Amino acid sequence: MNYTLSQLNVFVKVVEYQSVTRASEYLHMTQPAVSIQLKNFQDQFEIPLFEVISRRIHITAFGKEVAESAKEILFQADLLKHKALQFKGALTGTLKLSVVSTGKYVIPFYLKPFLDANPGVDLQMDVTNKELVVDSLGRNEIDFALVSILPERLSVDSINLLDNSLYLIGDHTFSNNHKLAVPDLARYPLILREQGSGTRQQMEQFLKKNQVKLERKLELTSNEAVKQAVKAGLGLSIMPLIGLKHEMEAGELKILNIKGLPVHTAWQLISLKGKRHGPVAEAFRTYIMAHKTEIAEQHFNWLQ
Repeated sequence: MNYTLSQLNVFVKVVEYQSVTRASEYLHMTQPAVSIQLKNFQDQFEIPLFEVISRRIHITAFGKEVAESAKEILFQADLLKHKALQFKGALTGTLKLSVVSTGKYVIPFYLKPFLDANPGVDLQMDVTNKELVVDSLGRNEIDFALVSILPERLSVDSINLLDNSLYLIGDHTFSNNHKLAVPDLARYPLILREQGSGTRQQMEQFLKKNQVKLERKLELTSNEAVKQAVKAGLGLSIMPLIGLKHEMEAGELKILNIKGLPVHTAWQLISLKGKRHGPVAEAFRTYIMAHKTEIAEQHFNWLQ
């Protein structure tokens, strides 16, 4: 047999997701590339690893056993890499993060220089809504979470990274700083994020405080989907400015002026209070404390 670590990794992810499409998304590969790796791996076995029935992949009993062995091989290969780096005195291990969905516009700029300086550090990062992020933190499954609203049910240590401002946003048919009275808001369809989203929480607080009763609302499950809907003229939304740079520069989205907005929160890196971090997490915390101002000035001056 002449399998590669890449083939093992592809097969393990296809088994895990029971889908070439989902495996390709996770691996950031095209579906044809995943299919080719899968075929090349299967060609090394006389016994089928999987069957395709009604266009769905079903893993055979033999395939499941191979997947377990593949996981162990990948684990040991990863261990060898870290041992070699440790022998040279390099920082090694895994940094585990969970990030609220809009935080994807923030956290890469804080991660890249740290990971570049520490090639022995692997990253596991989940990007999801606030409720699931807080659940992961509460179960102590991660080192840090990135949120814009501190969780009420957990006691946490926090590092303030960046201001987060939420504005009322409309499409290109509005002029910049177009003025709306609060009662006028009820006449427009409002596009909301899903339940559990921090942005949704801020929107609902604003509407409740101003006694706005909506005639129509749309609920979407990602910031990108909300942006596209507003750009298409489906309605207005209250959104964090952090994710709108390119659309604002292109004139596709406009800030609307309304009393009570913007709402200001802050992007914060949080961990369970008193948590004893491992070497990798502690090194990341120390790096962020030393460089957070520099990173904010370098990449986020446009927010001013």
